Amino acid sequence: MQIGTRWKVHTTPPASLPPEYLAAIAEQEAELRPLKVDTSNWHWTLTYLESRPVVVLDDGTTITSDSYGDIHVTQE
Repeated sequence: MQIGTRWKVHTTPPASLPPEYLAAIAEQEAELRPLKVDTSNWHWTLTYLESRPVVVLDDGTTITSDSYGDIHVTQE
C-alpha cells in the first residue's frame, strides 16, 4: 500500500485522481448536504492498493475501482 493524502470534505480533491473518482466523490458529497450532519471536521483519505486509488471518508464510505475500471462505492 502507498500512502496518498487527506483533504476536507467539500474542498477540492487531488487533481491526480481519475475523473471517475472525482465524479464519485462529488456524488457522495452531494448526498451529505441534505442530511444536516456536521461534516466540517470530516476528511477523505487517499491511499493506493495495488496501484489503484482507494478513497475513504471518515464515516466509512469507501470508493474503489476494480480491474475493469468500474467504480464501487461502499458504505459502513
